[in-house]
Amino acid sequence: MTHHASQRRAYLTLVLISLFCLMPFFWVVLAAFDPKASQFLQIPDGITVNHFWNLLANESGVRWVLNSVGIVGTATLLTLILAGFGGYALSRTQAWWKRPLLYAIILVRIVPPPALIVPVYKVMLFLNEWINNLINSLTSDVAQQVVLSRIFSFVDGYLGLILIQTAMQLPLAIWIMKTFFDAIPKDYEEAAALDGASQWQTVRHVLIPLALPGFAAAGLFAFINAWGDFLMPLMFTSSPELQTLPLGMFRAFLRVDAIDYGFLTALAVIYTLPAVIAFAFARKFLTQTFSGGVKG
Repeated sequence: MTHHASQRRAYLTLVLISLFCLMPFFWVVLAAFDPKASQFLQIPDGITVNHFWNLLANESGVRWVLNSVGIVGTATLLTLILAGFGGYALSRTQAWWKRPLLYAIILVRIVPPPALIVPVYKVMLFLNEWINNLINSLTSDVAQQVVLSRIFSFVDGYLGLILIQTAMQLPLAIWIMKTFFDAIPKDYEEAAALDGASQWQTVRHVLIPLALPGFAAAGLFAFINAWGDFLMPLMFTSSPELQTLPLGMFRAFLRVDAIDYGFLTALAVIYTLPAVIAFAFARKFLTQTFSGGVKG
């Protein structure tokens, strides 16, 4: 009897803790559809989608969403490509510098991002001057210069944000891919070579299909970390046209007039959806990754 009573108390405690942790999420979802959204958790008198319509039609929400999807999506794709090559090379090489390089790679990931802002900004500023001079030499049309500068600038440009996000996510992705390639026996590559497959055919038809769970795990971590990054877009962008969703939420919260909690929570719901969708798609591969990688 005492054992059952202690179990009930434990379950009750877990339920209370879970409800306490879920309350902010309940508030976000309810307030996003509440015509009279406020900072307090309350049951809506009715349901409306005007907050989402206001976000997409009358505000800069579409631009924030497109900027985030474009920058984070491109950075994730670039991270996977580089991590695939780097992870495979580090997995198969037996050079003496392999272990020091691996520790150096993960050390970059351990360093707090604020500590990297000044040196990274100076490097990006130097590259930005070079790319702007190159753009000015290619065309004298001011409108074309503005467009090209917005795309290819390293500071206050799409290219700079993509490269920064790639560099921030690449160390962990390389470690994930290296660990996963370690679990793929070299016998598969040797068997493909004996069957007459070229190196590219071996990579395309053997390694990539076997490494899909690793790519899914690395891509998911890279996407979620880059999607939630606030500091780097804040430091390396100044144009309103380049703002991402985290910056948009920050600006919406710091409005001079009264805070529109309906707009803010609708923005939070849209901000959360891509990460949830990405996890749903990658869940199958993540299960394979953490249950042992390649079998057989």
